[in-house]
Amino acid sequence: MVYLGIDIGSSATKLVAIDQDKDVVGSSVVQLGTGTSGVDQAIDQFYKSTGLKQSDITWIIATGYGRVHFGGANEQISEISCHAKGVHFLCPEVRTIIDIGGQDTKVTRVDGKGIMQNFTMNDKCAAGTGRFLDVMSKVLDVDISSMGDMDALAEKTLTISNTCTVFAESEVISKLAAGCAIPDVIAGIHESVSRRVAGLAFRNGIKPKVALTGGVAQNTGIIRSLERELEEKLVIPPNPQLTGALGAALFSLQRARNTKVHP
Repeated sequence: MVYLGIDIGSSATKLVAIDQDKDVVGSSVVQLGTGTSGVDQAIDQFYKSTGLKQSDITWIIATGYGRVHFGGANEQISEISCHAKGVHFLCPEVRTIIDIGGQDTKVTRVDGKGIMQNFTMNDKCAAGTGRFLDVMSKVLDVDISSMGDMDALAEKTLTISNTCTVFAESEVISKLAAGCAIPDVIAGIHESVSRRVAGLAFRNGIKPKVALTGGVAQNTGIIRSLERELEEKLVIPPNPQLTGALGAALFSLQRARNTKVHP
């Protein structure tokens, strides 16, 4: 019996499957989000890589920005709850979760059982989200996956003063035209994102330990910059982009047991 969690974000679709012992039996990530073929591709990729079939799936929970538009799930659960459950399973000592997504950023406080106590979300502006980094990587003509390594080469951190993505884009273009080094510009971009995220975290209230999840948690430059802003060492769960999908899979197992589908 296999229990599936699908996290349908704005820019990527993530899938995790577990068995009745909570061991991961398969996963997939497709860099396409809600409103695209991302879900179908993620599911096909999962079946091909594991050899499992649809009949092997006992229960499916969908989460993420596009969860309400996916008709193949038994239930939809918010990404805040799913990230909390996934992080607690992997890192039970964590009490604050920062999830930088493509469309928004969320800061969630959890108790010792991984139950959400409160949360704050920035969903009004792209600044402080993965979308901001996507835009800047295109302006710089740098692959977003290499921005963390390039940040480490910076000799100084240039200030990106505009928080609006459109104005910040113009500011970055001006710095490039002035001959500023790309690593220095990237360090400034990361600092700009981190300031925005840290402000959100401080408003919500931080309690150690603090975890960073989402695809942006794979960016080592963001990790270093955010640790400086928060003055906290961040916990990075294994495969941080899959944390929400893992939480959904754990909920899937729980719901199946509650409905007596599980033996």
